[in-house]
Amino acid sequence: VQLQASGGGLVQTGGSLRLSCAASGRTFTTYNMGWFRQAPGKEREFVSAITWTSGSTLYSESVKGRFTISRDNAKNTVYLQMNSLKPDDTAVYYCAAAPPLRPMTVARSYSDWGQGTQVTVSS
Repeated sequence: VQLQASGGGLVQTGGSLRLSCAASGRTFTTYNMGWFRQAPGKEREFVSAITWTSGSTLYSESVKGRFTISRDNAKNTVYLQMNSLKPDDTAVYYCAAAPPLRPMTVARSYSDWGQGTQVTVSS
């Protein structure tokens, strides 16, 4: 079971990035997928999640209206489009997979985690 996150980088305030998370090694057709982030000295926090079946989405209040999560079931890939980035968005971003029926905003619901990708937003 592997999750490979990519797409991070350095961007100026107001810029955009798109993160990708490719899943392999197991069929995730019934799993929900989430993005979390962790800034230096802070706890890991929920960013967004999407169900594999209905495509229902969740967002934290801090990113709502700026970030969009989507998925391509055929490619077993989840995306996080990040627009209007702010310095406060600077963090390592992790993708994760959770079995169904677990709360998607809680990190402990997720059984598989990617390695993280760094996002840095300069002011």
